[in-house]
Amino acid sequence: MTATHDSGATRPARWLDGLKRTRFVLAAAALAFGALWLLGAIAAAPALAGFTLIAAAVLIATASAETTPALLPRDEPRAPRIGDPLIEAVLAGLPDPVVALDHRGDVVALNVRAAAVAPALRPGESVSLGLRVPEVLEAIRHARASGTSQRAEFFQRVPFDRWYEAIVTPILSSGADSRPGLLLLAFHDLTPLRRVEEMRADFVANASHELRTPLAALSGFIDTLRGSAREDPAARERFLAIMQVQADRMARLIDDLLSLSRIELNAHLRPDKQVDLGAIVRQVADSLQTLARDRDVEVKAAGTSAPLFVPGDRDELIRVFENLVENALKYAASGKRVDIALSRGEGPDGKAEARVAVRDRGPGIAPEHLPRLTERFYRVDVSESRAQGGTGLGLALVKHILNRHGGRLTIESVPGQGATFTAHLPIAEAAAGGGS
Repeated sequence: MTATHDSGATRPARWLDGLKRTRFVLAAAALAFGALWLLGAIAAAPALAGFTLIAAAVLIATASAETTPALLPRDEPRAPRIGDPLIEAVLAGLPDPVVALDHRGDVVALNVRAAAVAPALRPGESVSLGLRVPEVLEAIRHARASGTSQRAEFFQRVPFDRWYEAIVTPILSSGADSRPGLLLLAFHDLTPLRRVEEMRADFVANASHELRTPLAALSGFIDTLRGSAREDPAARERFLAIMQVQADRMARLIDDLLSLSRIELNAHLRPDKQVDLGAIVRQVADSLQTLARDRDVEVKAAGTSAPLFVPGDRDELIRVFENLVENALKYAASGKRVDIALSRGEGPDGKAEARVAVRDRGPGIAPEHLPRLTERFYRVDVSESRAQGGTGLGLALVKHILNRHGGRLTIESVPGQGATFTAHLPIAEAAAGGGS
């Protein structure tokens, strides 16, 4: 029986084995964080960011134990070093901004995303020098003292408004005292969620205001009819006519709100049926002739005789062109003419597209209003819009319907020379290949 001795000749082999294990761990880290990044992109949830961070902590701790040379006793953990290639490789693979700190709170490493969030952080310096956020520094102190994960939310105004959640996860050392040997500080961007919340709050406030106005008018006239106008037939007829207008306005607003919600719900579903855009435009032009005559406006449609097929929902596209033509008739009637032109063109991607341009000869729109015209409840002139029976949602509906169809809306206007609203829609492949 032969005894085996640990001679100096075996040390190179043991170091080589350690190097192989390091390469294996780095490869495993790359695969693991690639999968976690994909899950994070799909879920886009703060909880997954925390899970990713915990997984990173486990991986770093495991890798550190595996790559510790065999000459080092197992109960003596390897201290994190500035510029450690393993830690830097793990942080670089994380989708969120992450900073690695040692037990003193000094920066060991950080990835590029973290440098963008906190550009003053420097490896080897205290985190408090580069990140002056009391909530985050307090979370780091609690995590270091308790050995448990901590969370904190904070707000940044420079260079622009952003909201973040900071997640501090300690990695316990493998020694008997189990003190945190490394802290991972991750930042999760909450800005999109906060902006959605603000938009939702603004939407509810605007919708409530728009409904409150006609409701107040209805309540006032009802009280009047029950009181002083009870025995006055002329006043009763006049008030009932006004009440009917206000009720119709509420009905239009509710209908537009429901339509907008339905379109947003189905925004991810592209219509697959082919419809003749020329026939739709002709139908809209014919149906609005009565309104045009009432306002003494001439409506002319050109280029709609030849069939031009696009993938689309017929009812939604009718809604698009009704809104565009009605806007021209209501707000630009002084021009006495509205032109509707259907043509072919080429989109920004080089593919064939159909264009429906609705042009009026009205007063035009000032340049500062053009970027906001498709916002919900945005009006250039609030009193004029309400006098015309507008809900403030017409162009928002147009934009969302066109987005669902893979199209877009462009607006051109020069004050005093009218405005042109153009709907761009992709042409069906068969029609696109048929030439112009």
